[in-house]
Parts: sequence; structure tokens; C-alpha cells
Amino acid sequence: MMLIAVGTPSAFGWSIPINQASRRVYLHVGNGAPAGNSSATSGPINLVRVSVPANQLGNGVAQAMTSNSTQSNSLQGDNYLTCPTPSSQLLIGASYQRNNNGAPASATLRVSSPAVLTNANGDTIPISEISWTVGAPGSGAPNVIPAGTFSGSSQFLATIPANTYIENCHSFRYANSAMRAAGTYTARVTYTVTSP
Repeated sequence: MMLIAVGTPSAFGWSIPINQASRRVYLHVGNGAPAGNSSATSGPINLVRVSVPANQLGNGVAQAMTSNSTQSNSLQGDNYLTCPTPSSQLLIGASYQRNNNGAPASATLRVSSPAVLTNANGDTIPISEISWTVGAPGSGAPNVIPAGTFSGSSQFLATIPANTYIENCHSFRYANSAMRAAGTYTARVTYTVTSP
């Protein structure tokens, strides 16, 4: 995912049991391929962005970011409408499958980010100005993937138990806490799922 920067709701999501299988992990961020589609190894890099109006620059009022994602339905196979407004959300989902033969009991979902967003002139904005809230309509499962703020490092997001799929929608915000030099600031963050 790439970020461009020019009251937190409840942190809910879905945690769904899935069938045992040969050991594998699955991850999608925004647009992606359905789980179990072995021919698809990657999707597009989705973009979230904000353009701060001139009369609001640096006033401390957080600005909602938009997304170029079009993925609103779950990719796990049930086609559930998890993110009703993908233009302002990213659907993030991950799974870990294994047979009961002593493989690790869980996998880990993490996100890594650089310390700053940078423009063409070398001006920077701390990545900690970008945070996210999470939700999933109809879900009663809290903290599947929790809300947070990018830290400029690798951050733990969630443990994925064996034979489980998790997902929810992330809505990003720019804190707008200080005046910044004009320009388009960019940074790329990377989500990973690992199992030892």
C-alpha cells in the first residue's frame, strides 16, 4: 500500500474458521485475489491519499484519507460485504492453514513503514501522522486486527490461529498537526504474514 498525504470506532472484524490444509499463509490488502487461488501471487498496490484544504493546513483537525481500492467483498469465499465504501477503506485479510502435524500453532500479521513521508524536495512528514480505525459491518468480534498508528518500524498487528481467516476494513486518517511545505508526500507501507 502507498500513502500520500498533501473518536475511534469500535475495532471489529471477522474471524472465520477454515479447513485444514497443507501449511500456507494468505494475505490481501485492498484489491486482491481470492484465498486459495494459487495462480494469483499479487494484486495492485493500492493508494490512500488526502488533499488538505489550504484553509485547514496544520490546524490539528484530522483529515480522512480516500482509497483507490474497489474491493468491498470478502475474498475468503463467502463474498460477504465487509467494506461497504472501499473509496474510503482498505479491506485487509489474512489466513493461516495447516494440518495437525506439529506445524506452528499460529502465524503473525505485521505492518512495516518508513519513518517519514517525503516529497520531491526532500521535505518530510512523520509517518506517525497517519493512523487507522477499523470496522466490519455486522461483526461482533472485537480486535481481530486492531486500530493503530504507523510507527516507522515493523509493528505487530495480530496473531492468526491455525486454520483461521481474519479480516476487517481500515480507514486511514492524517493528523494534520503542523504546517508542512507544499508538495505531494509519499511513503510505502508493507503488510506481511509469517509463520516460523
